[in-house]
Amino acid sequence: MSNLMNSVEQSCDSADAPCSAIEVILSPRVADLGGFSVRRLLPTAKRKMVGPWIFFDEMGPAAFPAGEGIKVLPHPHIGIATVTYLFEGEILHRDSVGSYQPIRPGDINLMVAGSGIAHSERERPEITAKDHRLHGLQLWLALPESHEETDPAFHHYPGDQIPAIDIDGVPVRVMIGSAYGVSSPVRQFSDTLYLEATLKAGQTLELPEATERAVYVASGALRAHGSELPAHSMTVFSRGSGVEVTATEETRIAVIGGEPLGKRFIEWNFVSSTRARIEKAKEDWRAGRFAKVVGDEEAFIPY
Repeated sequence: MSNLMNSVEQSCDSADAPCSAIEVILSPRVADLGGFSVRRLLPTAKRKMVGPWIFFDEMGPAAFPAGEGIKVLPHPHIGIATVTYLFEGEILHRDSVGSYQPIRPGDINLMVAGSGIAHSERERPEITAKDHRLHGLQLWLALPESHEETDPAFHHYPGDQIPAIDIDGVPVRVMIGSAYGVSSPVRQFSDTLYLEATLKAGQTLELPEATERAVYVASGALRAHGSELPAHSMTVFSRGSGVEVTATEETRIAVIGGEPLGKRFIEWNFVSSTRARIEKAKEDWRAGRFAKVVGDEEAFIPY
């Protein structure tokens, strides 16, 4: 999805670390985008990235009447791989490498921007013809410098390809990377972690180890190492073993992390290890040098 907020970086809205296991607890910046809300957790003034993850938005939940819905016009990206994951609803993905893919709950959709890609996010007529809902996560992975100019591509992984396991009664899906002895088939460019879990009230989950890691509470509430972690908060945990979270009510979480890549610059939909590359991408988009989105060639989002 395009970065729809005027400012990429959310404001500095976080709590001081209450214990050594917790580095920071982030609260989202919320924007109303006309019919649905977006909560942004990354990047923030106090935390730019978690491992390779540089952008984290929760979209919705939103209810659309018949005839309305998501209509994100063609827009460009460089230097990242986007991950779209839905809890509810459907989005129609088109891009400049020719992909046409309805995105549905449980699937992992990895769009590799690399040297440059354009895409749009709309809805099929069958969806907009009736009342419908949409709820999901939009995440961006920064690419290592050695892959920033890789060829653009799109990879779709149906939900039944994503490993699901049970950890002491807690259902866990390992979407990207390896955890709890299983590995996801989703393509990686660097050490990356992304999983989701649903905990009932009173259940505890020990987090997998990672160089950097954070937990996002999509719904419900957690308690961890003496701190309350409310819905829509993101908690960055220190490195180490034995870090546990306990649900105080039925709770859905996303865990992200991995190996940090170093400083990245971000402006609008462009991410790079150099400012010069972003300036070139801006000029290329203005000049119409990006390839067109196949099947969606007319309208576009101007820089």
